[in-house]
Amino acid sequence: MEQTHSDSNKNSPAWFESWFDTQYYHLLYKDRNDTEAQRFIDVLTYHLNLSPESKLLDLACGKGRHSIYLNSLGYDVTGVDLSEQSIQFANQFANPTLRFEVQDMRNPLNYQYDAVLNLFTSFGYFEEGADDAKVLLNMKNAINEFGLGVIDFLNVPQVLENMIPTETKTVEGITFNIQRYVKEGFICKQIDFTDNGKNYSFSEKVRAYTLADFQNMMEALDIHLIEVFGNYQLGKYSPTSERLILIFK
Repeated sequence: MEQTHSDSNKNSPAWFESWFDTQYYHLLYKDRNDTEAQRFIDVLTYHLNLSPESKLLDLACGKGRHSIYLNSLGYDVTGVDLSEQSIQFANQFANPTLRFEVQDMRNPLNYQYDAVLNLFTSFGYFEEGADDAKVLLNMKNAINEFGLGVIDFLNVPQVLENMIPTETKTVEGITFNIQRYVKEGFICKQIDFTDNGKNYSFSEKVRAYTLADFQNMMEALDIHLIEVFGNYQLGKYSPTSERLILIFK
């Protein structure tokens, strides 16, 4: 949203179509821990027992940081994302075994992979739960006979227990005023700030799916949940775990 956004305007883009395409999204989250992310990918790919040159799909890849790292490990990687600006940025790193495409993950994927990865809470964005089910089904259909799917999601009980309602964060001279709350089954974040005399208002919404919710969705779609982990070291899951990591086929 490089213009002010209002959720009440039904003709305006969905929050993720607007917010992820702005410089402010990347500015606010520029201090994300790449080292932690790479360690998780190292542990995950080892656990999945992926052979060299396995074909991987990074679903909702953003600017491609995880795709690029996966490719550096020797995998043939396709990164897809709805954000045209993010894909345009990522394409500067493309090579014969690393490609990026604009793709809405609600639409069927046209290839099968050894693993389909949906990392770092890139699920549950849509207003309708049926759209999330479409994503799960698309992931299932994009996994080859011996492949696996991975969803790395926030752990709702832990998030709700530790939610900070208000926060102020200043990055490169811009002060972001952040409010967090739960509304209509979504964990929401409202982000307001001023830059160059102009006021901006953005939102983030992630549906508060619990492990039981995923289990029910997967059962309905004949998806087989194989393993559940609770952190980036693939430790045991509990309601107090840092993450909810699902491995399925």
